[in-house]
This record gives sequence, structure tokens and C-alpha cells, in this order.
Amino acid sequence: MTHLWVRAEQRPNEERVGLTPEGAAALIARGLRVTVEASRPRVLSIEGYAAAGCAIAPENSWPTAPAEAIVFGLKELPEDGTPLRHRHILFGHAYKGQPAGRILLERFRAGGGTLYDLESLVDESGRRVAAFGYWAGYAGAAVALKCWAAQARGGICDPVTTWPGREGLLADLGAELTSAGARQPRALVIGARGRVGTGAADLCESMGLAVTRWDMEETAHGGPFPEVLAHEIFLNCILARPGCPVFVPAEALEAPRALRVIGDIACDPTSDFSPVQVYDRTTSWTAPALRVHDDPMLDVMAIDNLPSLLPVESSVDYAAQLLPSLLTLDRIEEGVWGRAKAEFDRHMTPA
Repeated sequence: MTHLWVRAEQRPNEERVGLTPEGAAALIARGLRVTVEASRPRVLSIEGYAAAGCAIAPENSWPTAPAEAIVFGLKELPEDGTPLRHRHILFGHAYKGQPAGRILLERFRAGGGTLYDLESLVDESGRRVAAFGYWAGYAGAAVALKCWAAQARGGICDPVTTWPGREGLLADLGAELTSAGARQPRALVIGARGRVGTGAADLCESMGLAVTRWDMEETAHGGPFPEVLAHEIFLNCILARPGCPVFVPAEALEAPRALRVIGDIACDPTSDFSPVQVYDRTTSWTAPALRVHDDPMLDVMAIDNLPSLLPVESSVDYAAQLLPSLLTLDRIEEGVWGRAKAEFDRHMTPA
């Protein structure tokens, strides 16, 4: 019997989950065994999973799960160097040259386990079957606007925390922009036709901003892109990959510019292909903005778990997208899982 083990998230400020109780019930009806770890921060209560028929395990007990269990979480595992012997479903961030990703793959090599990277779950056309993109874009644009409002008041963005929902976010952000007392900024969104860009542009327009939406046609010439520097806010919503243009080169810091806030929502500063080259590390909930220039000010927002700021909407949406694939876990050698395994094997093969 296929056994899915839903682990508690161990990263700070992570309340999301990739399976709802309703989804768990559907998997059990399909004939899968489902174990869910207790979790203090998880936004959905453990009682719902128990009522759905799941076995309940202690928090963070996945290392002792049965060898055949498929361990499912969203964010990264603790970086303790231990070998990984299970099959794991998670966002590995391991295939684009990231230093932490290379270490993760070595842990799988040492333990004999397998990574089914959630970014590698794709259909026959190569499109991802599930993504947090819309809510990443929505929340990322909101935090970028908070950074701009803080600048307008002469400061830097305060710590952020979860919002109870979309309406709470909009009310909070609207009050903050009003208190800033400055002219509304103009925003340029790159990747505007994708899930992330759509969410970012929707948030900006709900706040009354003028939004320039760019996608592949506008960026196909490869740069340079002076238009980026002509907007007060730039929101990067495309993933770093080979051949990706550089939208903000290092020399932009000293160039004449209206640009004051970069929201690098795709957030991959350690990738060899990063399109934003004025910073080298992610930001956090406690320090959302990294000031990379003082006169004129330029802040970068690069939080790498943005959908967690809206944990209810993002969990329910993502879980609904992923459930059809989870329902095929009893045929893990095929379809989306087979393609993800092939991608893992490719990156595990010595060059």
C-alpha cells in the first residue's frame, strides 16, 4: 500500500500545508495510507486530518517513518547533514547551481533516497501541475509596497507577519500607503502573464497603482532595459534559468533612476542565472528589505516564502492543484512522478 507521510514544516514562519483534510480523505478512498504529523504552526488543524481517517504522528518524527513511506513537505529540510533515505516530495531548489541545493543532493546520494522536487512535477507539455505562484506574487507585491511606503516615511520596512486573509492584507496595506502621504508609485511587472505576475499585478491594481505588464515579447531582445529604472517599483516574477536576461545589472545602482524598490518575487539570488544582480542574499520576515543603495535609496525585497504570508488561501489553492497528482502516487514510476524522478536522476549523474 502506498504510504504518504505529511511532515510538519520545520522552517520558521511556515504555516502552509500541501494537503487539506478533504484531500487526505480522497487519497484514503483511493486506497493510500496517509499519516500526518502534528504541527503547532500549521494553519489547518490536526483534528480535521484525524476525522478524515489519517494516522497522526508526532511532530517532526519523519526521520523514523517506515522506509517505504513517501515523505511530503513544502519547504526545505533541516540542514543537519544527515543522509536522506526516504523518497521526499518538497521544494528542493537544487537544480540551478544553488550551494544549499548541491548539499541537499549529496544527502540524497549518501542515504539512497529520492527527491521528487515540486518544481519538477510537470505535465506532458512541461507546465508545472501545481504552484503557489499567484499568492507569491500577490503577497510579494504587497511587501514591496510596504517597503516603498516605509521609504516615503524616511525609514525601512518593518517586520511582516501573516495576514488572516486577503481582505485583511488589503486593509492593512491601504492604511499604510495612505499614511505615507506620497504620490502613488508606478510598477513594472515582468512575467505578467504567469501565475506570479498575475498575482503581483492584481495586488498593485487593487491599490490603484499604474502597472506596466511585461512578458516574453517585451524582454525577448535581451536588454538592456532602461524602462525598469524608470519605474519606482520593479517586480521580477520569472524564474532564473539559463538564458534569462539581466533586468537589473550591478551598474544600475549608480545610474540615474526612479527605481526605489525591487521586489524579486522569484527570489533566487544565489543562482548563476539571477536576473537581479544588485544583491546576494534573501531577505526575511523580520527584515523584509535589504538596502543596497542610499542616495537615492534602493531596497530589495526577496523573501523566499511569500505565500506563507497568506497561509489559508495559498494552502487551499495549492493543495487543490496538487491533489490530482497525489492521487496517482500508487503509480509513482509514471506520469508527473516519473518525469520528476528522471530530472532527479539527471542531476545525480556525475558530470
